[in-house]
Amino acid sequence: MCNFAAPPMERIRVGFVGIGERGTTAVFRVSGIPGTETAAMADLRPDQCERAKAWLEERGRPGAKRIHGGAEESWKAVCDDPDVDVVYVTAPAPLHPRIVLYALRAGKHVLTEVPGAQTLDEAWEIVETCEKARRHCMMLENCCYGEMEMLAWNLAHKGLLGTLVHAEGGYIHNLVWRQLEDNFRNRANFGGGTVHGFGNTYPTHALGPICLYLDVNRGDRMQSVVSMSSLAAANREFAEATYPPDSWQRRTEWLTGDMNTSVIRTARGRTIMMQYSVASPRPYSRINLVQGTKGCFYDYPPRLALAEKPGDEAEWMDAASFEKARKEYMHPLWRTTGELAAKDGGHGGMDFIMDLRWVWCLRNGLPLDMDVYDLASWSAIVPCTGESDRRGGEPVEIPDFTRGGWKTAKPASIGDVDLKKMGF
Repeated sequence: MCNFAAPPMERIRVGFVGIGERGTTAVFRVSGIPGTETAAMADLRPDQCERAKAWLEERGRPGAKRIHGGAEESWKAVCDDPDVDVVYVTAPAPLHPRIVLYALRAGKHVLTEVPGAQTLDEAWEIVETCEKARRHCMMLENCCYGEMEMLAWNLAHKGLLGTLVHAEGGYIHNLVWRQLEDNFRNRANFGGGTVHGFGNTYPTHALGPICLYLDVNRGDRMQSVVSMSSLAAANREFAEATYPPDSWQRRTEWLTGDMNTSVIRTARGRTIMMQYSVASPRPYSRINLVQGTKGCFYDYPPRLALAEKPGDEAEWMDAASFEKARKEYMHPLWRTTGELAAKDGGHGGMDFIMDLRWVWCLRNGLPLDMDVYDLASWSAIVPCTGESDRRGGEPVEIPDFTRGGWKTAKPASIGDVDLKKMGF
């Protein structure tokens, strides 16, 4: 499936599985892109679909809008629908692999939110099923389409950073309060028990963009990883300061470390440092650093340092110089669509640009920016870092889901779109 392209599609009939928080916004967003139709929707709660259907009909958005719900496997009707070309999965994460596999076997192209798989066996099964089906299977990693991530991609692929040798990414997001809120989900998951967790359990927001910078699975591959976690303290201290002694929050024992740090080594000898913490007072950050022999881009806040010649120590640009460089090297996709994305897209516009881009590729018979091997290898970081962390930081091999195809695959070329041709 390296560089795979399907025949052009004049119209794209989409079936959505999981019409909840993110599923509803996905329906609204995709339905506003010319050339798409909402063919069907499924959710365990049919009323969620009914509300989305009413919204679409009020705005005259095309599609049959068939609704399926009320049973655990209602989503299968979307996958089996002959009028659905693409299944868009926004169901709860543990269901993703099962839905993806069923949809591929039903002959559909599949787009799924993260993670695509939760175990190595699931990842391999998705890869092998996709190869047999000859259908696109892409993980919807929206952060790959953020303005700063696409700026970094452009800097890297224009050679301005030189030979790429190292990158860093993370998910630093203080969610202690959210994990200890007194609601049904938290009581079921944590209430008064022992919470275990090893490795980096949510890597793809940062790892996806980095893999695209480094052309992972298209000239390089992630080969091994070492992972270690810190002690667990933040959740216990927050519970003691916030809840009464007899509360389930105070009875819960947290063994999941507050900070996990993992280092990946690639086949070409490059390194990727990843951090994960939802129990840190640090401000939100995905880190987003890429370093080469000529310069370095570093986000949160965004900075750029370029050396004049090899061996020089580069300085961070001042604000005016960085702004000039940001405008000069802005990715063409953001230059074309940024204003539209700001109106219609989530997460600063990256959600809209992500959807706009896969629609453009399918309508024009182009390879998607991310493929099933990206889904599998990025998802594999969770079980691989977990295994390394359990072993006290021993190196763990990361499977080569391309089976050597990375050596000859062409680098991804994340290009622009033509809004006028699309019908905007």
